[in-house]
Amino acid sequence: MSKKAKETEPPKKELKKGEKVEEAPKEAPKEMPAEEAKPEKPQKAPKPEKKKKKEKRIHTLYKLENDKVQRLRPLCERCGPGYFMADHGNRYTCGHCGFTRYKPAEK
Repeated sequence: MSKKAKETEPPKKELKKGEKVEEAPKEAPKEMPAEEAKPEKPQKAPKPEKKKKKEKRIHTLYKLENDKVQRLRPLCERCGPGYFMADHGNRYTCGHCGFTRYKPAEK
């Protein structure tokens, strides 16, 4: 123990056989008011629901006319039949090889 600790402690009584030590009542920890205990977190706005994209199905690539099948999108010139080109507004693009064909400009 340090010298300061010895000076501040009250002198201890010597106990005889059978005597009990009287302890000072311990103070209960001070409770903080509910307001100061935890600051409230600001409420977050609810997340907007995600819109589900409509899936493209195979029937959207063909059109039936008079018992004949008409393809609605062009086929890739490099990859051949079975690879449709994606429509991107001003161009068609093949997702397999990356070939791009631009649409003719409208006047």
